[in-house]
Amino acid sequence: MGKIVAVCTSPKKGMRKKDIGEGMLKIKFGIEGDAHGGDWHRQVSLLAMESIHKMQAKGLDVGPGDFAENLTTEGIDLVSLPIGTKLKIGENGLGEVTQIGKECHAHCAIYYQAGDCVMPREGIFIRVLEGGPVRVGDSIGVIENA
Repeated sequence: MGKIVAVCTSPKKGMRKKDIGEGMLKIKFGIEGDAHGGDWHRQVSLLAMESIHKMQAKGLDVGPGDFAENLTTEGIDLVSLPIGTKLKIGENGLGEVTQIGKECHAHCAIYYQAGDCVMPREGIFIRVLEGGPVRVGDSIGVIENA
């Protein structure tokens, strides 16, 4: 079982996200108020704090939201989860893993600073199957592997 370290949104695509502390998971959308929300397969992005620590070890001053992830987690090995895995998020939320990593079409500022970025390899994406509030400190865990 892992936990939610940050809940992040941004008003526009292409921006770092800001930790808002809590948000609302919406079915067929993602996190209410986030620019990446919509009825598609990448409604919510997740990145592990353990991945962020790798970039900090390279000397970067980065933290939750800087990789444009919606949910920063701790204690759950996100990249090992197969597509189709169901995740319980907080008390009511339910998501399904739809993609592991992503192609980086235009390298971000983090890539240019460090020559590397973890999000394309270690970030995952889910679609929201059941909505509800999500807050910093909430649990996140696998309830069904694909």
